[in-house]
Amino acid sequence: MARNKYDIDETLQTEFNFSHLKRLVTYIRPYRKDMIVTIFLMTVSSALGMLTPIFLMKIMDDYIPDKNIIGIVLISLLLLVIYFIISLILRMKTTITSRLGQNIIHTIRSDIFKHLQELPFSYYDDKPHGKIQVRVVNYVNSLSDLLSNGIVNTITDLFSLFFIVGFMFYVNVRLTIVCLVGLPLLMALIFIIKKQQRLAWQQLSNKSSNLNAYIAESINGIRVTQSFTREQENIKIFNTLSDNYSKSWMKAVKLNFLLWPAIQNIQTWTNVAIYVLGIAWLDQGLKGITVGVLIAMTGYIGRFWAPVNTLASFYNSLLTAVSYLERIFETIDEPVLVKDCENAFEMPSIKGEVVFKDVTFSYEDGVTILNGINFKANVGDTYAIVGPTGAGKTTIINLISRFYNLDSGKITIDGVDISQVTISSLRKQMGVMLQDSFIFSGTIMDNIRYGNMTATDEEVIEAAKTVSAHDFITGLENGYYTQVNERGSRLSVGQRQLISFARALLANPKILILDEATSSIDTETEILLQEGLSKLLANRTSFIIAHRLSTIKNSTCIMYVDGGLIQEMGTHDELIEKQGNYNELYMSQYKFLEKE
Repeated sequence: MARNKYDIDETLQTEFNFSHLKRLVTYIRPYRKDMIVTIFLMTVSSALGMLTPIFLMKIMDDYIPDKNIIGIVLISLLLLVIYFIISLILRMKTTITSRLGQNIIHTIRSDIFKHLQELPFSYYDDKPHGKIQVRVVNYVNSLSDLLSNGIVNTITDLFSLFFIVGFMFYVNVRLTIVCLVGLPLLMALIFIIKKQQRLAWQQLSNKSSNLNAYIAESINGIRVTQSFTREQENIKIFNTLSDNYSKSWMKAVKLNFLLWPAIQNIQTWTNVAIYVLGIAWLDQGLKGITVGVLIAMTGYIGRFWAPVNTLASFYNSLLTAVSYLERIFETIDEPVLVKDCENAFEMPSIKGEVVFKDVTFSYEDGVTILNGINFKANVGDTYAIVGPTGAGKTTIINLISRFYNLDSGKITIDGVDISQVTISSLRKQMGVMLQDSFIFSGTIMDNIRYGNMTATDEEVIEAAKTVSAHDFITGLENGYYTQVNERGSRLSVGQRQLISFARALLANPKILILDEATSSIDTETEILLQEGLSKLLANRTSFIIAHRLSTIKNSTCIMYVDGGLIQEMGTHDELIEKQGNYNELYMSQYKFLEKE
């Protein structure tokens, strides 16, 4: 049972956690040299920019009263040089931070994708794939601006703020104190709305995840949707999810926008106070208050609130980022339940003896799928597994490849407990074809070679011939180099199964696992396929699940599985003679075929 569906929000109710930010720093650390260079350049740029009000004060108080034209021209030329240097620094900063941000984004995305490759089937069984995809793409992308500009700008603006306050105190202490009075009001507002902002962005990430999950599900199921004319109903569901996303977005943005007008209002009030008090003190002839001082202070006030505004924006971005980081790191921290044990060793070259000893397994606590399964397949045996839907047939073959952990019991291959060997060394010696014949985008040649990346073209073609896929492949416009779409939409279901079969066989496995390998192949092709496989199955242990009982009549052993137990076991003739469940299943299928 899935933990959530497209219409159920994911639960993540942890408190604001700065450990996520500390963890983010570990991704930034490799690029600290670029970061330091950029911060140094921006600090220099900020310091140079702080000189402008001082120069204006000098002009107003000294050069204009003294009619010093040369001094005014020299200062103007100096300012021109300063602004040219600042523009060069800004260009360098943009280049460095863009590269730095994208490198960090690439590393985070690579880590989460790498971890997804290692997670067991159970993780994907329990979560809509769209909700996984949104974390790899959307959530990581949402960190881009923060990493590209936010951190550098924030550190730079902090330095700028110290520079500005220093220059302001240098120009006039009283007016500087008046300007700083608005800061406590701003800090109080930030503290009040902090929790609401984070929860709002967390809720938005939930709605975004739900919407993406439904879109992914709808695209994957578009053929079923159109077959059953469900378009209008799907549009209604989409609109509901999209509307929920819009409402969450508006709520989050409203909270974010509370800071900007608050800063603007506080800035306006302090500006008015500076002008009123400055002019009043100017008339009183207080020492240090001149027209030049007022002009310089008003210039610095604008510069003072600009970095404060940037810091507030960074704070908003930080809260937004935390809501996404929680999801990203949650995925990266998802435990790999099926993994190499401590001191795991390489699986020796497999001969093919497979033994199940009292194997019990369940996907969920309290719901047992297999209960005490015991059997032994000798080297070269072909074991067929039959039974009703949901009996646990596919589960048995999944456990041989160790896609899941056992609840209890043991599975050995050639006497070696497969839980003690490395997963990679085990699966490399197996060929697996599951019910879902997945075709990747690319050429047919690449899709077959997916089972053995070192195989030559001739080996690929030979594998295709063995499974009777060669004729239809050569009939395509570019043969083996024909481009196919994701999931092989250009191919029939039967053609996709044949390509998947060739892929499994090309791996030259010591153990071959086939799950409904011929379910979508026509009878004529199936006969040819069986002829080709008879050589390949020789001296190779094979496990076959098939609803067409005619394809497994010659198996070494047939197991009838139901209720989590092996109810019957033997050759086809032995089971027919028992007149049990297998005989009933076979006869019902035989009679059905006779009616046709």
